[in-house]
Amino acid sequence: MAKVPPLDMPIEEVREELDRIRHPFRVAIRRSKNPFNVGGVIRTAHSFLAKEIILIGTERYYRKGSMGMQRFEHVVKVDSEEAFVAMAKERGWFLSVLEKDAERPVGLWDARLPEDCVLVIGNEDEGPGDVLLEAADEVVAIPMWGINHSYPMTVAAGIVMAEWARRRYAGEGRVVVTKKG
Repeated sequence: MAKVPPLDMPIEEVREELDRIRHPFRVAIRRSKNPFNVGGVIRTAHSFLAKEIILIGTERYYRKGSMGMQRFEHVVKVDSEEAFVAMAKERGWFLSVLEKDAERPVGLWDARLPEDCVLVIGNEDEGPGDVLLEAADEVVAIPMWGINHSYPMTVAAGIVMAEWARRRYAGEGRVVVTKKG
């Protein structure tokens, strides 16, 4: 792990600079049985400059899995799925919950994934769980062609964040900080 923050600036200054260009979507992670996975999702969310990362549940996560990126992110901890749903309703968040085995999910290519949605990632044992599925504004299935039952949660998170970004930045000469259109 790097000992010096990027841009040769103190961590708080780097965070302030990143905040200027952050994307409006959030990522919520139902805590994992494997604490390394949550760190991996945090690292991936940092790569897409998510506005906020919400950890649902009280299980620990492995900070080394995020390769130090949690220092540059807004990580919020919520003790339970019910508390997260209450917070989401109070704030008017649109919940795009990933789960291919739910009843009548929408495919990723057809999902709404609004500008300021919350991308909800389930854990590797139970997925998002019933509480989060019931609260979903849309349940999103990522296409799969093999016989494997599901993607690793870090991969699923990366796929859906890449699709969110592709819709906004696709096109010749586009880069992450240049809006589509």
